[in-house]
Amino acid sequence: MKRFLMKAVGLSVIITVATTTSCKKSYFEVDPIGQLSNNQVATQKGVEQILIGAYAVLNGSNWNASFTNWIYGSANGGDANKGSNAGDQSQMNEIIRFEGQAVNGDFNLKWNAVYNGVARANQAIIAANALKPEQISEANKRRIIAEARFLRGFYHLEGKKMFNMIPYIDETVSYSAGNFRIPNDKDIWPNIEADFKHAYDNLPETQAQVGRANKWAAGAFLGKVLLFQRKFAEAKTVFDACIANGKTSKGERYGLLDQYSKNFNADFDNNNESIFAFQASVNDGTGAANANPDLVLNFPHNNGWAGAMPAGCCGFHQPSFDLANSFRTTAAGLPLLDGSYNLPANELRTDMGIPSDRPFTPDPGPLDPRIDWTIGRRGIPFLDWGIHPGNAWIRDASNGGPFSPVKNVFYRAQQGRLTDNSSWTPGYTALNYSFMRYADLLLMTAECEVELGNLERARQLVNQVRRRAANPAGFVMNNGVPAANYRISEYTAPWPDAATARAAVRFERRLELGMEGHRFFDLVRWGIADQVLNAYLQYESTKLAFFRGARFTRGKNEYYPIPQVQIDVTGNGPDGRPILRQNPGY
Repeated sequence: MKRFLMKAVGLSVIITVATTTSCKKSYFEVDPIGQLSNNQVATQKGVEQILIGAYAVLNGSNWNASFTNWIYGSANGGDANKGSNAGDQSQMNEIIRFEGQAVNGDFNLKWNAVYNGVARANQAIIAANALKPEQISEANKRRIIAEARFLRGFYHLEGKKMFNMIPYIDETVSYSAGNFRIPNDKDIWPNIEADFKHAYDNLPETQAQVGRANKWAAGAFLGKVLLFQRKFAEAKTVFDACIANGKTSKGERYGLLDQYSKNFNADFDNNNESIFAFQASVNDGTGAANANPDLVLNFPHNNGWAGAMPAGCCGFHQPSFDLANSFRTTAAGLPLLDGSYNLPANELRTDMGIPSDRPFTPDPGPLDPRIDWTIGRRGIPFLDWGIHPGNAWIRDASNGGPFSPVKNVFYRAQQGRLTDNSSWTPGYTALNYSFMRYADLLLMTAECEVELGNLERARQLVNQVRRRAANPAGFVMNNGVPAANYRISEYTAPWPDAATARAAVRFERRLELGMEGHRFFDLVRWGIADQVLNAYLQYESTKLAFFRGARFTRGKNEYYPIPQVQIDVTGNGPDGRPILRQNPGY
């Protein structure tokens, strides 16, 4: 069981109403249902409960609002297709094709998740500031406010990545003050940066519970915000400090795990590579309430399969052909940085159109070994569930392709122990989701080094990540031997110029972080989303009819539309125009 449960059941709505059989005035004086009473809040314990309620929103409530960003970051970034079949969660279809409209309810769910988290973080700040010195120590008050500001920064960052021009809401905004109709006419990067800077300066290095943000998590996210703003020198300074001194909330020095796959295995949760993660738990007396709900749809689908398989539902988040091909390497074990991985001579051999009862031989390689910890493909062992049978685990290959997601799927040996079996599917797991891990930090630092002209340091950082991936102990094995022809090597020759270095660092992010929700936002901040994603859509359309005619429009699709319902309920300003302005192109 996790040391700190983010999703403590009903934490934001817990109340205790004392009842009495006597008929007196106090019988009618009960606290409002759905919120903590003033007496409960006016203690350190009460404030801590509010703060944990702010952490609880990290689960995103459901897949549509998920902060794992498997839809908005992975699928829309070309790493994955929506998957399943065309009719299931059909509102996602227009999103994946870059045709999403402001009335699509999924965008509103995401908006609500962002501002639910912001509101809870602000409430924790207000409650902490209201405590008197005899009710809370100065150190605890400082810590609680710093944690709340970290979370407020995190949630605003999620909204900023999604919608760009969004309102910044701090603890001074309230209905009672009448100042709650905040326009989205200002760039809020300075506000997000200030929240993470405050957290970095005021959070302790270690915490009593490992799930809480600490100084170094705040530093890593501060660096990320600076990187998004292209403040490379400032970001590098913070990143360097995190690499040199950073440690987890339980005091372990940051580092890469010896095996890549352990990052996605619940038996290794809260390891020293995890910088900040959503904490999940099962078998704690709450059913599936504290489990990981965001990825419950993203398991292989039982398409008539009679053997053992994980969860059996629902076939979403299927890796793309484009992502699969990107794991092709040269004979020397280096990526195909020139983009030739999608050429017929290099594209991955698949079982598309071949039934599971017909012969098929997996691709002969060479391939980066991370492919089979990212993509489930026919003929290769799928964790400890046996050999992936192909079409029997695919709900509709003509809609989503022949691949299954692997990351964040539970092991057969963990079923019932690290999964909840009381719900409609055992897909609710105890697996944490890392919003940032140390490999991500190293590669963001490498980006800064490239842009600052320090190509050799960038190469060293990328090689650290590749060196771990090359550990043979971490390869997928089949009967004691590598399951495929895995070839991976470090960059032994210096990069000749910044363009080469930039391409290598960016490609390494895709290989290392594939299917983890980062890709779309990376492409946007690099300013290359239109060219990369239109090439992806064109290639993927040669495999799947779903993508025919889909197109990314520059100047529009970098950001999602402001939900129309939010524009409507916020209303008009004194000038008669909507207070919330829609993004360009919608």
